[in-house]
Amino acid sequence: MYTLNVATTSHQYPIFIGSNLLESANHLLAPYFTNKIALISNETVAPLYLQQWEKILNHSGHEYFNIILPDGEKYKNWQTLNLIYDGLMQNRAERKTTIMALGGGVIGDMAGFAAATYQRGAPFIQIPTTLLSQVDSSVGGKTGINHPMGKNMIGAFYQPQAVFIDLNSLHTLPPREFSAGMAEVIKYAVLGDIEFLEWLESNIEALINQEPDVLAHAVHRCCQMKADIVAADEKESGVRALLNLGHTFGHAIEAEMGYGNWLHGEAVAAGTILACRLSEQLGYLHQDDTQRLIRLLSQVNLPVTPPKMSLEAWLMHMSHDKKVMDGNMRFVVLKQLGEATITDKVTTQNLAATLNQYIS
Repeated sequence: MYTLNVATTSHQYPIFIGSNLLESANHLLAPYFTNKIALISNETVAPLYLQQWEKILNHSGHEYFNIILPDGEKYKNWQTLNLIYDGLMQNRAERKTTIMALGGGVIGDMAGFAAATYQRGAPFIQIPTTLLSQVDSSVGGKTGINHPMGKNMIGAFYQPQAVFIDLNSLHTLPPREFSAGMAEVIKYAVLGDIEFLEWLESNIEALINQEPDVLAHAVHRCCQMKADIVAADEKESGVRALLNLGHTFGHAIEAEMGYGNWLHGEAVAAGTILACRLSEQLGYLHQDDTQRLIRLLSQVNLPVTPPKMSLEAWLMHMSHDKKVMDGNMRFVVLKQLGEATITDKVTTQNLAATLNQYIS
């Protein structure tokens, strides 16, 4: 088992990573349980893991109740968020009631936002069950919901008390969802660790086959990178924005195509290739580097070509990106593989040239 510590300005918390971790759940999470616990999951994850967690909570002697939500990115909205508030109110949850998020990134983001806002702040624990949520969204305290005009535009920075990552939960993850998570794993290597990128290229088959030691190393490395970046910049005023490599383009794809039609990781994969193309336009990256990344993403069955959209749609969605500052769009680009930077020097001509073959 790996244990990492995330040290932010608001507070510190552990990340537990390992296989068969449920056996140690009571011991590891006992310091973070309160007398009453709200266990939030969805209709897909609950039948797989809810009973195991109920057994754990029964054994620990804590009072708990469940809130089960519909599954899917399209439900990451105010209406579904209100179902969480309804469940908390109906079960007389207090400010000290612990909210536990059992599921992928959508559940983690919504349960975290509910925790941040219910009675102005309740404790919560992240129990991510997808690769994408384990390596990225469960760590760092970003919570929120989508708006029809933009992804994650409504939310709060609110850190969990602990993150509990049992790698065994990936055994029930559909192959498409596992591939989507690999987009974020590869993103970390591309933006800041060329040695990790080389390691991924050498171990990609073992990762696809979920060999325990290889998988644990990959998840640990991503969480360590995320923890280091969040410690340096908790609320994304600087270096944390680098974690959005590929996301400006990717969020535009998700919003235009309809949330859930392209999985987040699929949109990030195509968006990362567009970020590479833009980096080429700016004179940073060589096309051979882009091709290298295309090969790696293709090996895990991720799309490397975005859908056709009008230039107006691309620009409209990207103008709502959270990195926009003083009306100027900012992009994460690559000086080289393993070294990302943020620039506001991207012109409409640069974008048109980058998107030219993907404009309908």
